[in-house]
Amino acid sequence: MNGPNLNLLGEREPEVYGRTTLAEIEAGLAARAGARGAAVRCFQANGEGALIDFIHAQRRWARGIVINPGAYTHYSYALRDAIAAVALPCVEVHLSDLTKREEWRRVSVIAPVCIAQVMGKGAAGYVEALDLLLDRLGAPPASPAPPAP
Repeated sequence: MNGPNLNLLGEREPEVYGRTTLAEIEAGLAARAGARGAAVRCFQANGEGALIDFIHAQRRWARGIVINPGAYTHYSYALRDAIAAVALPCVEVHLSDLTKREEWRRVSVIAPVCIAQVMGKGAAGYVEALDLLLDRLGAPPASPAPPAP
C-alpha cells in the first residue's frame, strides 16, 4: 500500500525519492512475491479514507501488509488504528531515511503497530520489507535465479 503523492514517484523530488516509478516498484514486488509463492495486491491512494477502506476490505484475503503511508506516517492515528484493528503483521517502508529528514518527519505514529520498519533504501526497501513480512509468515525463500547462459 502506498499513501499520498507516491503515485508521482519517478518525477517527484527524484533527488530524495529516486527515479523508480510506483509501477516499477509494484512490478518488482509482484515478481518477488511470485518467486516466494505469494501474491500481492498493490494499492495507492492520496486520501486517508481510501487507504483505511482498502485495509478493511483486504483483511480476510491478506496475511500481511507492506505500507508506505507517505505523509500520513507522521499524524494519521486513523490509519494506525486501521492497521491495529485488522491484526495483520505490517511492515512500514520509506524510500528515504526519516531519521535524516526534517524534524517533523522523524516521528512515525504507524511504527508502533508494525513488526518492522525499512527506511532509506530506495525502491529496494520495498522488496526488503516484503521479504521481512514473508519471512515472518513462514513463506519459502525466493527461488534462485537460473544460471546465465
